[in-house]
Amino acid sequence: MITGPTSHIYISQRLRLHYVDWGNPGAAPLLLVHGNRDHCRSWDWTARALARDWHVLAPDLRGHGDSDWSLDGTYSMSAFVYDLAQLIHQLELRPVTIVGHSLGGSVSLRYTGLYPDAVRKLVVVEGMALGPEHIAKLEAVSMAQRIRDWIDERRAMAGRQPKRYASLEEAYQRMQEANSYLTDEQARHLTDHGIIQNEDGTYSWKFDNCVRIFPPDDTEPDVIRQLWGSITCPTRLIYGKDSWASNPAEDGRLAYFRTAEVSLYENAGHWPHHDQLERFVAELREFL
Repeated sequence: MITGPTSHIYISQRLRLHYVDWGNPGAAPLLLVHGNRDHCRSWDWTARALARDWHVLAPDLRGHGDSDWSLDGTYSMSAFVYDLAQLIHQLELRPVTIVGHSLGGSVSLRYTGLYPDAVRKLVVVEGMALGPEHIAKLEAVSMAQRIRDWIDERRAMAGRQPKRYASLEEAYQRMQEANSYLTDEQARHLTDHGIIQNEDGTYSWKFDNCVRIFPPDDTEPDVIRQLWGSITCPTRLIYGKDSWASNPAEDGRLAYFRTAEVSLYENAGHWPHHDQLERFVAELREFL
């Protein structure tokens, strides 16, 4: 009987990082990696559906959930990739199957490109970051200007206090506003596990505000595309038709992969695994 996950800590770059383990350690390992400003318990519905057949683990990325925040407030993609590599290394999960959403999907793609033999199968939900149009706009700005903009953003963020909600109900309403496809039960669950009560009795989300800002000196797009091309395992890229994200089957990015296929979900936004949960779980069962 699957009763729920247990909490654990591992160390990466001197940070105490949290993950949950859904048990069944004799089964093949399956990592569920959440997106930006999210947390590991957002995978609970998927984890419950798969925990009888898989050893399911879900980490809180640094700066998120119950993991430590980066000491200098900087959240680079290379640091996220290192953390994922450390978790897989310390728990001896290779070969591992990975499902990643948004930021977690981008991190998982890079890890798999770096260590193609370590990943059995890969599912990425809205996780290829910026599309070609956004990349072109970014590259039109000089690196010096990007760094100046980053400094200004960091300085402004330093003076920004975490949003405080007077009650759980107010935070829950904000969660519903962020994704209108969520059911009432989903929105309340995500809020309950994604929020912390402050000393004055108010509530704030459990993520570092600085995760909103990415350093300007990320890996070059050409290198990222080379990493995509290095992935050898079966790969499924899932997108919501109503999402802001660019569909790789339409914008040309799918061509950089050897074995990837795209699934497009109707009536879904940036969180297809929440918006169309039954279809998502059914596709995972078939694909994995």
